[in-house]
Amino acid sequence: MTEPAGVVLSVQLLDRHGEPPRAVAEARALPEHGLEGDLHSRGRAGGSRQVLLLDRGALEAAGLRPGDLREQITVDFPPLETLAPGTLLQVGQAVLELTGPCEPCTHIGALNGVADREAFRDALRGRRGQLARVVRVEGRGTIRVGDRVAVWAPVPR
Repeated sequence: MTEPAGVVLSVQLLDRHGEPPRAVAEARALPEHGLEGDLHSRGRAGGSRQVLLLDRGALEAAGLRPGDLREQITVDFPPLETLAPGTLLQVGQAVLELTGPCEPCTHIGALNGVADREAFRDALRGRRGQLARVVRVEGRGTIRVGDRVAVWAPVPR
């Protein structure tokens, strides 16, 4: 049986909290840290919130653009939300381990200028993407727009 595959649509790096991320053509994944140059990779080795992956369906449903939900990697990979923590994904030259769903918070609505932050948060429940950590890289560990996304090692739910 072939595992479903997807594609990286956008890569973003966050320089500071409260600011919109900046889109980049590629980023380098650093084992146990996250994406080089991203706020979440600085000074924190081994954390479970190194990278946020988000399927474009959540953005489209909310009328948002890549990066608006502060994800580092936007993908066209609908099965993303159904994968169990511990699942390994090959994303470009990096292997990412899913650590669990990202729970929406009220400040994400404020960052997007939404009047009803609670309703926005409720609409994002189960659709805010998956948190991951970088467990392995090949080559330089580059993740580029257009790279393939595939389940490397599934974990049964």
